[in-house]
Amino acid sequence: MRSRRSLLGNIDWFTVVVFVLLMIMGWLNIYSASYNEAAPSIFDASQEYGKQFIWMLGAVVIASIILMLDGDFIKRISPIFYGITCVLLVLVLIFGREINGAKAWFGFGSFGIQPSEFSKVGISLLLAHYLSSSEAQFSSMRSKLISAAIILFPAMLIMLQPDTGTVLVFAAFILVLYREGLSGNILLLGLLAAILSVLSLLLKSTEVGIPFSDYAVPGHYVLMFIIALITVVAFFAIGKMVLPRFRKRNYALLLATAIGSLLFIATLDQLFENVLEPHQKIRINILLGLEEDPLGAGYNVKQSQTAIGSGGFSGKGYLEGTLTKFKYVPMQSTDFIFCTIGEEWGFIGSASVILIFLVLMIRLVIIAERQRSKFTRIYGYAVACIFFMHLLINIGMAIGLAPVIGIPLPFFSYGGSSLWGFTMLLFILIKLDTERLVVLR
Repeated sequence: MRSRRSLLGNIDWFTVVVFVLLMIMGWLNIYSASYNEAAPSIFDASQEYGKQFIWMLGAVVIASIILMLDGDFIKRISPIFYGITCVLLVLVLIFGREINGAKAWFGFGSFGIQPSEFSKVGISLLLAHYLSSSEAQFSSMRSKLISAAIILFPAMLIMLQPDTGTVLVFAAFILVLYREGLSGNILLLGLLAAILSVLSLLLKSTEVGIPFSDYAVPGHYVLMFIIALITVVAFFAIGKMVLPRFRKRNYALLLATAIGSLLFIATLDQLFENVLEPHQKIRINILLGLEEDPLGAGYNVKQSQTAIGSGGFSGKGYLEGTLTKFKYVPMQSTDFIFCTIGEEWGFIGSASVILIFLVLMIRLVIIAERQRSKFTRIYGYAVACIFFMHLLINIGMAIGLAPVIGIPLPFFSYGGSSLWGFTMLLFILIKLDTERLVVLR
């Protein structure tokens, strides 16, 4: 076993420097987004930027503690950590503080802790722990079901809060499973489901007239009819063109896809009408261009787009963003922190931030791929995919390409839980990477 000094010497300092850079940039943007002339000190603990500095000090402590742990110890406690996060998710439903309609925080005075942020760490660790074990054979249905259960159990608890945004981030784990052998057909089915969802919702409010009749039907029912018609035509084509030994398999796949698509559209219709809250329906309709509500549900996105667009190529300058300075953008220090970057730093600054994140994610994939330990490789991909989903959804939300679902931008959005959660995700991987030359499973 290598000495602790030699293991610490293997720290990936490039990733550490990127972490520090992003954290400081985020802190400065929070200061700008929540600037208060009456309390100009950036260390004022009564303001968001002062509290964020305290969270940052805590993040440094967490990172230091993780680096002092043994990699094998981290692997052994993975099931325990997962269990603790699940218990916290149950307790927050009972004793948690409700904020913005979600019972997702434990309140401690003016501070709050959100357990769902740490559940990402728990799932990543346990998924890596299970898939790297000798009993896991990902080609078997049993292993696939266990992997799905590891992800879905916390997801169901989080949906009860409800926190749809965090659950959506869990979709990133599909990419991890794909790297470990999940069939690409699952990804294709996911893409098909996304296309059908958009088409169905776009056509839902459209009525199509039937020739020789005054009767009209909703457009998504017409979509279902088109799918059925295409299936019939495809059956005929397969029967005429495909060799006999391939007929049964192709018939079965085609029939299953067609029936699944029809059931999916019908189920989506019921979910949209009977499960989603009115404000969620409005947000989806606004995103798809089916409704205009610039002073209501679409106000946040409209103001965010205006702020980003007003920054132009080079931005207005630090602390000079008029829309963010005068608080015209709601939640501009949390969900819409990217609008502060866009207004003050312009296209150059926004592109630079995105580029730094892309460099970080590429580095995480490189770290994952150079591992001898299967556990570390799987965990590394989980971390990279989580960062990717947060970046994609948060920036997409700020520019109107994704629904407003409350996803923080890593290291930039105000909040201790997200900062600590991302710090834990990153530094566990950095610590495991220091032992990459040690033979682990």
